[in-house]
Amino acid sequence: MLAERKLSLDSAQQDGHGNTSAHSNTAECKHEHSHILDSKVHGGGYASSVSREIFCVRCRLQRWLDVEAALALAQADVNMIPKAAALEIHRAARLSDMSMSEIAEGVARTGHSLMPLLQALQANCRGNAGQYVHYGATTQDIQDTAQSLEMRDVLDAIEPVLDGIVERLADLARAHRSSLMVARTHSIPALPTTFGLKVAGWIDELLRHRDRLCEVRKRVLVVQLFGGVGTMAAFGSNALELLETFARRLSLDVPLSGWHVARERIAEFVSTLAMMVSTLARVADEIRTMNRWEIGEVEVGWSEHQIGSSTMPHKRNPEQCEQVVVMARLAKAQVMLALDAMILEHERDYRGTRLEWCAVADVSHYSLAALNLLSDALCGLKIKSEKMEQNARAFGDSICMEAFVFEMARKLGKANAYQIIFELTQESQSKHKPLREMVESDPRVRAVVDEASLKRLFDPRTHLGMAEKLVDGVLAKVAKGNK
Repeated sequence: MLAERKLSLDSAQQDGHGNTSAHSNTAECKHEHSHILDSKVHGGGYASSVSREIFCVRCRLQRWLDVEAALALAQADVNMIPKAAALEIHRAARLSDMSMSEIAEGVARTGHSLMPLLQALQANCRGNAGQYVHYGATTQDIQDTAQSLEMRDVLDAIEPVLDGIVERLADLARAHRSSLMVARTHSIPALPTTFGLKVAGWIDELLRHRDRLCEVRKRVLVVQLFGGVGTMAAFGSNALELLETFARRLSLDVPLSGWHVARERIAEFVSTLAMMVSTLARVADEIRTMNRWEIGEVEVGWSEHQIGSSTMPHKRNPEQCEQVVVMARLAKAQVMLALDAMILEHERDYRGTRLEWCAVADVSHYSLAALNLLSDALCGLKIKSEKMEQNARAFGDSICMEAFVFEMARKLGKANAYQIIFELTQESQSKHKPLREMVESDPRVRAVVDEASLKRLFDPRTHLGMAEKLVDGVLAKVAKGNK
């Protein structure tokens, strides 16, 4: 059956003369972009131009060469190799002078991820400088150090976009500090709140992620230069001085010991980014929900060129917000890979490294894509504060019932007051009776709540608690962090 199906497909792609049909595009296509991240059509929703640049194959190989050059210069600094040789290695460490196809063929032939590149570097060196290339290091020393540089570039790219999102949210929280809306728990109207407080909660969470990203830098961005099994034996008596010099040249920190199989740094990086994206997704999904026509408290931006549906012309779908949630789910999957990469054997085990090459790159792509998507969504977001207040007042009687409980509790006790209001609210919902009329006519309520108090208690704006002050506290932290 499989053979018949293949024959059928093959036949469908050929015309009567045995030529490939025009619609197959097999002759024209080089099949270079098979992953959604690299798609020139749809890739913009999964990666950013910055992340593509960081993890581009040419840039990655050049970064490995940069680490080799830094190693040679550091070794010359501590008189481990001749200065002239180090300078020549530094000059020769240019991928543009090498053949990518030959390097790729070499990797396929040798099964080694670095040696063909080292051989190209050695061949590009004049004189005998090539003899000092990769002197005493092991492959993972170079690749792990380069990965630290990649992660630093990712963190550098994340920070300004995250800060921009925080600033945009701070503007919203400030503008809507007192904008009344209904708070919902378990998706059901609960109590009065303000849109400013909702946004302040988003900001507070993102500020903690900003703190985590700063902490990640301190622990994660370190060099690796410990040789074959972590003893640094090949570097001789100058090994520790070399380590310090190497790290200084790359502006990375110095670890206490080798981490060829100690991979919690990478797992922390991946997990921290995935946590951040999950918060972005929470914000985006809340916007998506509030954008629903039956709620209508916000409206996503829309341009005249956008299309929501191929068949329903009225649709304005919140696809940017939905895509942020997609990014969070994909980012979460990378955490499992990073944790698996921590379970390794003895002093070296490349199974973890090969997982990390996927997890680090992918979580970085998804994180930067999510940041850009949410940033764009926030820029076009319209806040419909009048609709928020309208919704709050539509449920105003119900969302004021907690206030009635605590007002009555002063004379009746909390449990007794709760029981009275519970009975009234449940009967109102079961029998579809107006709640306000039931409360105002109940003798148990009227015995302890006077007319003036009734009017005040049924006004949602009188039950906002510390909402405005809580917003002010978050905004103060934003302002402090920007100084």
